Amino acid sequence: MICARCHHLAAAPGGTLCTSCAALPAPAAPPPAVPPYTGRPQAWLRSPVALGRAAAAMLLLAAAADLFAVWTDIVMYDVSGDLVNGSVGADVMRRADDADRLYAVAGVTQLVTLLASCVVFLCWFYRVRVNAEVFDPSGHSMKRGWAIGAWFTPVVNLWFPRRIAVDIWEASRPADAPRSNWLVNTWWTLWIIGLMVGRLADTHYNQAVAAKELHEAAGEMMFSDALDVIAAVFAVLVVLRLTRMQHEKALRGPAPAAA
Repeated sequence: MICARCHHLAAAPGGTLCTSCAALPAPAAPPPAVPPYTGRPQAWLRSPVALGRAAAAMLLLAAAADLFAVWTDIVMYDVSGDLVNGSVGADVMRRADDADRLYAVAGVTQLVTLLASCVVFLCWFYRVRVNAEVFDPSGHSMKRGWAIGAWFTPVVNLWFPRRIAVDIWEASRPADAPRSNWLVNTWWTLWIIGLMVGRLADTHYNQAVAAKELHEAAGEMMFSDALDVIAAVFAVLVVLRLTRMQHEKALRGPAPAAA
């Protein structure tokens, strides 16, 4: 019998290797197979509960800042209306100066709370996007990186985040639940309208020279800030509902295979 390793010398009696090959160390095991590269990192399911609660709390804080801004808009609207009606004197000028200072404080408060809530919200949004990929790997029209990048990309940030949110919602909802995205659509519509009106009102306020122009701009800002409050409330509802859906879906475990 020929040696099974060198295929040259005769094998030792009762074995499969020759004497020389039997004295050599055993060959090293082949390296483990490397899984194929799929073009994206592995998605891992992580609890969104803590981030969801934090995001909801920060959004409520931003809504409170918007409420404060609505009050300052009312003050500005009132004093500018007096100026339009021809009221003059030290008292009116003092009220106008106070309203201007309040307006500036409200603007800073809104900016700070908006930035803080955006950071926490985006962390939560990315978390639920990755979780949704675990629930339904093929149910997403955009890569997970867009969950952050879509908000900062001009033009497409008017609809990409909403599309991602709908994909997350669909992947996270219970299998027996009816398809309905009204909560996401309502939040997004209010957010976009408030954003557009706010930019227009801010431009008119900065360009206002006459009392009438200031009065009109204050009314526009009041409407914009009120929309922001309502949009923030709906954003909280979206965060809480989506967080609960993912948490409950994770607790239920994988759906049983169809017979």
